[in-house]
Amino acid sequence: MTYTDEQRRFRRISFEAQAFISHGKDRWETQLLDISLKGALLALPSGWKGVVDQRLDLELVIEDGALILRMETKVVHIEQGHLGLCCLHIDLDSMAHLRRLVELNLGDADLLNRELHSLGTS
Repeated sequence: MTYTDEQRRFRRISFEAQAFISHGKDRWETQLLDISLKGALLALPSGWKGVVDQRLDLELVIEDGALILRMETKVVHIEQGHLGLCCLHIDLDSMAHLRRLVELNLGDADLLNRELHSLGTS
């Protein structure tokens, strides 16, 4: 399934960062390609054999490790060397950092506020 901007309620921003996904004791390193308030797109990790609907923990390493965002996610699509994740839970500190990251990249406080309001209604 291909997702278009019209199907998305949350605007994605291109942002590259080191990322790690884990499931139980298994952990894979990969690259963040873009992010939104509700999910992330990653490069498909080498050696990962997961499936759609699998739950994964995502850890994003930003600013050379000075900032780490963590979220619990679910795989929503796997295609063309990409792994699409939907955020199921994010802690308050990570959400505050993610909000600031999105705000800086969107450059539109009203748009950010609309997206944050949508989080409460989705």
